[in-house]
Amino acid sequence: MKVMLDYLSALAINNEREWYHAHKEQYKQAMTKFEDLVETLILEVGELEPAVLDYRPKNLIFRVARDVRFSKDKSPFNPSFRAHFAKNGKFTIPVGYYISIQPHGYSIIAGGLFADDLKDATAMVRDYITANRDEWERIITKPSFSKYFTVQGTALKNVPRDYDKEHPQAQYLKNKSWYVECPLTDEELMDENFLSAVRVRCKAMEPFNLFLNKALADYVRPARS
Repeated sequence: MKVMLDYLSALAINNEREWYHAHKEQYKQAMTKFEDLVETLILEVGELEPAVLDYRPKNLIFRVARDVRFSKDKSPFNPSFRAHFAKNGKFTIPVGYYISIQPHGYSIIAGGLFADDLKDATAMVRDYITANRDEWERIITKPSFSKYFTVQGTALKNVPRDYDKEHPQAQYLKNKSWYVECPLTDEELMDENFLSAVRVRCKAMEPFNLFLNKALADYVRPARS
């Protein structure tokens, strides 16, 4: 872990293409360590989502280089190592388990649906929460879940007009995304029990992800134009 954290700390300070290319060997060493971690996590997450076992680490890892074409932040690199473990690999749907390694306490284990711009997916989840309000309530209030997670996501100011504003889960019908995050300190990353901690958090997240994937069972990804 130290090799990864040291490299990412330096990249955050020197977020420039010239520095990145001058330190390509350090990048390769750090990325190799992350690929080893992802390979181990594939086995862990594979117990919850067997389809993940068919992937190699490189299929699940996001690039460090950023697409800055439509961003106000023109920093060329994202100083973190990130991977998404799901049935369709890195794709948003079906939802899965996400890890981001970033120094100084910014690492996270996360999951759920990040779908602010996927209107069909948002509507499907709202409809499913509306029809299965008790199941949703049981999942998000279960002690093993609430110990680590609180449902987050970009939300509208009001409940959309096609939904009952008095619905018991009205606050979640405002959402455009539904996701959870659990922070990981640098000390936790370095701890010998790190994998056990990840396993516990992913298991606690599993019912939440399963609920969302049932809601999204008929989702069809838009064709690229």
